[in-house]
Amino acid sequence: MLSLLFVIIASYLIGSIPFGIIISKRFRGFDIRTKGSGNIGSTNAFRILGWKLGLVVQVLDLAKGLGVVLLATYFFNGLPFHNATPFEDITVFRLIAGCSAVLGHVFTIFAGFRGGKGISTTAGMMIGIAPVEVAVALGIFLLVVFFSGYVSLASIIAALTLPTTMFVRHNALGVQITGYSTLIFFVLGLSIFLVYTHRANIGRLLEKREHRFEKLRIFHKANAS
Repeated sequence: MLSLLFVIIASYLIGSIPFGIIISKRFRGFDIRTKGSGNIGSTNAFRILGWKLGLVVQVLDLAKGLGVVLLATYFFNGLPFHNATPFEDITVFRLIAGCSAVLGHVFTIFAGFRGGKGISTTAGMMIGIAPVEVAVALGIFLLVVFFSGYVSLASIIAALTLPTTMFVRHNALGVQITGYSTLIFFVLGLSIFLVYTHRANIGRLLEKREHRFEKLRIFHKANAS
């Protein structure tokens, strides 16, 4: 029980590290929460800090999710409760750590419990659990960004792509996914949570007020020319 509590607390604190704030203050001399959308995540970082520092923030946020999965693997010594899922105990342990990090990122204790949207940290966690689904979601994300220029829209669609891809692979393509009957509901719940964190973006998209990254609309430029 002590190792589980330690991993949950440590994962939450790691997920809570507000790299967007740290990077903006260190390299630009201001708090990123005072600029753009006010969000500390990588999308606002790209918009306000430029692509280089934005990429740094994104990689660090992703590393939080992957890092806690590795942390959980290192400290795993069994579960203090009966595992009723078809997963191995260590996989359940990793999922708990990953979810704690995502909650830490979205509700960071270091910034008044107002953090990022959780996409990058979730991606980092899922790389160690469902890498094929993450790869497909990444491809969809890039296509939507290159066509529309809306990172928020791409993030929402990518989040929904995770459970959709898993469902299609298992039920339509016959791929045997260990613990599918449990994992599909976990991924679906996580995707719904990520869509919820983008509720303000959805409102702006419907009102056509969402910020668009015109420089990323590669396919639009190709068609226009």
